[in-house]
Amino acid sequence: MIVGAGMAGVQTAVALREQGFAGPVTLIGAEPHQPYDRPPLSKAVLLGKAEGSAFEVDFESLGVELRLGCEVTGLRVADHEVDTAQGPVPYEVLVLATGAEPLELPGTAGVPGVHLLRTLDDARRLRPVLAEQHDIVVVGAGWIGAEFATAAREAGCAVTVVEAADRPLAGALPAEVAAPMTAWYEESGAVLKVGARVQAVEPGAVVLTDGTRIPAGAVVVGIGARPATGWLADAGIELGPDGAVVADEALRTSAPDVYAVGDCASFPSARYGSRLLVHHWDNALQGPRTVAANIIGTQPAVYDPVPYFWSEQFGRFVQYAGHHGAADTMVRRGDPAGPAWSVCWLKDGVLVAVLAVGRPRDLAQGRRLIEAGATLDPTKTAEASVPLKNAVLK
Repeated sequence: MIVGAGMAGVQTAVALREQGFAGPVTLIGAEPHQPYDRPPLSKAVLLGKAEGSAFEVDFESLGVELRLGCEVTGLRVADHEVDTAQGPVPYEVLVLATGAEPLELPGTAGVPGVHLLRTLDDARRLRPVLAEQHDIVVVGAGWIGAEFATAAREAGCAVTVVEAADRPLAGALPAEVAAPMTAWYEESGAVLKVGARVQAVEPGAVVLTDGTRIPAGAVVVGIGARPATGWLADAGIELGPDGAVVADEALRTSAPDVYAVGDCASFPSARYGSRLLVHHWDNALQGPRTVAANIIGTQPAVYDPVPYFWSEQFGRFVQYAGHHGAADTMVRRGDPAGPAWSVCWLKDGVLVAVLAVGRPRDLAQGRRLIEAGATLDPTKTAEASVPLKNAVLK
């Protein structure tokens, strides 16, 4: 049984069949829609260029039973059962793939005109807002805030982005890396207010703590997400302080016959010497192969990927691979004021992470070098004209 019908859940079902599992597979999803991919929601679906983003998976031919519109409310590991609104459902092996849920702005629950962007229904509710070119206030200048602001400007909306930190992407990138991205907002015609906190959302306006009132036909909140694990609070499954299911290197949880994968789970990385919680598409794509291999048991697998994600914002393609938290050296490649540049992070000379803006070759080569544990010459690495693979110390 797989709980969660997003990328991680769907790919677990697919991987089980691809790796030869012949037993029954049940995929339970809380939403009534055919399982769908999320990245298009902030792009094509939001702008009305696509009606949906359903996965091209023939569940019937795979022999996967879909139970959609079925919310799982509890887990009893001793009984090997999950509780749903339709009653208890038994399992032999359970995979938790419930993803993450967006954080709400305190005091705005139920306030008209306040939106989140996580589900297909969220995107469909926002489409007419963009089509009618409302004045929009985006709360949060993280990845989702930037992507939504990009789409809203493309739709012709007046956009103001309010960020409590002193720069965009404050929780994801160091100040010296994120600072140049501030100019992207102005170039696109969006207004970015940093160091600005929301005091209240009123009909037609957002009020900041300094008394500033910003006209708002709609408010979109993008202040982060947390693992969707509230339903596991009393289940006997170990959760971390971040709310994530604590999985081991094989993506097994603390309970027998229960695995966890994707945005809802953290895992130990030997590569980076720390536990990682990765809220990105590629993690939900890669992890299921490890889960399937360990469920089947013929070829046990360890999960220790090089995390990867991308973002399309303000006419730029931003890619990141690795994890820079423990790096001791940062090397720039190219002018961050220009259209294409990248940043490499090294630890004891070994490449551990790379951020590429409009330089896909740097990302592709960098990702392979991280996987190989390559040591780079910092001087050559800093030369933007030198391919990263040519900066490797022999």
